[in-house]
Amino acid sequence: MTEETKNMEQRAQEYDASQIQVLEGLEAVRMRPGMYIGSTSKEGLHHLVWEIVDNSIDEALAGFAGHIKVYIEPDNSITVVDDGRGIPVDIQEKTGRPAVETVFTVLHAGGKFGGGGYKVSGGLHGVGSSVVNALSTQLDVKVYKNGKIHYQEYQRGVVVNDLEIIGDTDLSGTTVHFTPDPEIFTETTVFDFDKLAKRIQELAFLNRGLRISISDKREGQEVEKEYHYEGGIGSYVEFINENKEVIFENPIYTDGELDGISVEVAMQYTTGYQETVMSFANNIHTHEGGTHEQGFRTALTRVINDYAKKNKILKENEDNLTGEDVREGLTAVISVKHPNPQFEGQTKTKLGNSEVVKITNRLFSEAFNRFLLENPQVAKKIVEKGILASKARIAAKRAREVTRKKSGLEISNLPGKLADCSSNNAEMNELFIVEGDSAGGSAKSGRNREFQAILPIRGKILNVEKATMDKILANEEIRSLFTAMGTGFGADFDVSKVRYQKLVIMTDADVDGAHIRTLLLTLIYRFMRPVLEAGYVYIAQPPIYGVKVGSEIKAYIQPGVNQEEELRQALDTYSSGRSKPTVQRYKGLGEMDDHQLWETTMDPENRLMARVSVDDAAEADKIFDMLMGDRVEPRREFIEANAVYSNLDI
Repeated sequence: MTEETKNMEQRAQEYDASQIQVLEGLEAVRMRPGMYIGSTSKEGLHHLVWEIVDNSIDEALAGFAGHIKVYIEPDNSITVVDDGRGIPVDIQEKTGRPAVETVFTVLHAGGKFGGGGYKVSGGLHGVGSSVVNALSTQLDVKVYKNGKIHYQEYQRGVVVNDLEIIGDTDLSGTTVHFTPDPEIFTETTVFDFDKLAKRIQELAFLNRGLRISISDKREGQEVEKEYHYEGGIGSYVEFINENKEVIFENPIYTDGELDGISVEVAMQYTTGYQETVMSFANNIHTHEGGTHEQGFRTALTRVINDYAKKNKILKENEDNLTGEDVREGLTAVISVKHPNPQFEGQTKTKLGNSEVVKITNRLFSEAFNRFLLENPQVAKKIVEKGILASKARIAAKRAREVTRKKSGLEISNLPGKLADCSSNNAEMNELFIVEGDSAGGSAKSGRNREFQAILPIRGKILNVEKATMDKILANEEIRSLFTAMGTGFGADFDVSKVRYQKLVIMTDADVDGAHIRTLLLTLIYRFMRPVLEAGYVYIAQPPIYGVKVGSEIKAYIQPGVNQEEELRQALDTYSSGRSKPTVQRYKGLGEMDDHQLWETTMDPENRLMARVSVDDAAEADKIFDMLMGDRVEPRREFIEANAVYSNLDI
C-alpha cells in the first residue's frame, strides 16, 4: 500500500462528529459576512448603514417617524437617529430577554414577520440589525420610550451589559451608533459621504414628505445635507430631467392602492430619444425591472394607442405604436410598496409578484387615461412623438436589413478591421478599442494573440445622444463594435452572448482621446448598458512619461494628480553619477513601439486599468444628457464651473 493511500484511509477514519461545527448566535455572520451583506468591500461597508436606515424608514412607512438623521462621526463610525416609536424594550417571551437585545443579537428576529408591527417594509429577513452588530467592533443603542432613555452596548455582537435606564426624556425614537470591524472590512472602513448622500436623496424622493439628513463630522470634511421632497417621485423625475428639454411642464403623477399594494408612478416626456425608466419595490431599486415595470409598460402602450385611435390621430388601418415607440424620450419612476414582495434574479433586484402586473396596470391606466382626456394638447404631443419614433424605427429596420445583407450584424461575419484572438473563452478574452490605425498597428503586433483582440476605430464616432436609430445603425464604426462583441443590438441584445468579458477603451492621453472615450462610453451606456452593469467595461491607462537612461527606459509615469511629483522622483532616482536621465512624453499610443505598449498598457501583470461602473443611474443619465445632449446651456454652465485652468495639449 502506498503512503498516499494510507493517509487517505487515516483521514477517512478521522472524519467524525467532532469535526462538525455548529456556529452559535452571530458567529455564522462573522464567518461568512458576504452571505449577509453581499461583500466585505466598500459596497458591503456602506450596506451596513442601509440596514439600520431601512429600519428607521420602515418606521416612517408605518406612519410613526418623520425625521431620520445619519451622522458620519469623526472616527468613521455611524450614528442613525429617528423619531419613531423606539424599538420595544419589554421582555420578548421566547428569549426571555428585552426585545431590543433580541433584535440586535438574534438572527431572524424582527417585527416584519406578520406580528402586526409593520404593514410594508424593505427589510424582510429580520437579519439587518443583528448582522450590523456582528460585524461591528462596538455598537450601542439608545431607545427613547415611555419617558425613559434605555441603553445597551455590544462588542462584536456580544452583550456588554444588560439593558439599563440612563435618564428621562419626553422624546420617542431610536439612536443606533456602530463602528465597523476592520478585521472584517479589510479593504476599507472609511465611509464615502457622496455615496451615502446619493442613496439618502433617493430614499427622500421615494418616501414623500420624509425628512432625512446626513452630516459628515470628520475633520476638514464637515458638511451637512438635508433632503425633503413633498412631490416625492414627481420631484425625482424633475431632478432627472433637470437639464433636458421637456414636452410638458409638470410630471404626470399618479398614486393608488389595491389589495394592500400601493403604486406610485411619475412620468414626463423629453424631446430626446432616450428612455429612462426606474423602478423600486419597498424602496429597493429593482435594476432588472419586474412585474411592476411590466404592468406599467403594458398600460402605457395600450392607453396611448387607444387614445390615438379614438381621436383619429392614428387611422384605423395604421399599425399600433409599439412599446419602444411610446417610450422614446420618456423619464418615469415607478414605486410600489408591497406587504410581501418576492424578488427574483441573482442580485435580488427583480420583482416577481405576479399580482403586481394587474394592479399596476389598472391603477396607472385609469389615472393616465384621465390625464390624457383632461390635457388634449399634451396628449397630442405625446402621441405625435410616438408616431415620429415609429417612423424612425421603420427606417432603422430597413437600414438594419440592408446592413445585414451588406456587412451583417451577424456573428458569422466579423468586421474586417478586427484582429481577433484565438481563444473562444469569453471569460478570458479582451477586446481593445484603439484610436486610429497607427496605434492599432502597435497594438496588433504587441498583444498576446491568444486572448487579446484589437478593433481600431477611425476618428470620432457618432454622438448617439443626439442621433436617431437609423443614423446609429448606418454608422460603420458602431456596427463593427456590436458585431465584434456578439451581443446583438436593440431588442435582440443578449449580454450572455458576449464574446469578450473585458472591453477595454484604449485611447491617447490627449483631448481628442478623451473625447473619443466619452463618445464610446455614451454609446455603451445607452445601447450596451448590461455589458456595463456586468462590470465588463474598462479604460486603459497608458503612461504619460517614460524616463530613459541612454536608450533604456527605466520607469513609466502614469497620468494622475501626482504625475509631475512622480516624474521628479524618478529623475532624482536615476540621475546618479554622469548619466543623466531624459524624459519622453507619450502624446499618443502610436509613439510607443509594440514592446513598450505591451509592457505598459496591455500586459495583465503590469498594466493599470480603471473599471467603469454605474453607481447611480439617475446621476449618470443626467451627466450624459448634460455633456452630450442637444442643450448647450447646461454644458456651458458645467464648463464654466469646472474649468479651473486650461492646459491645451497640442
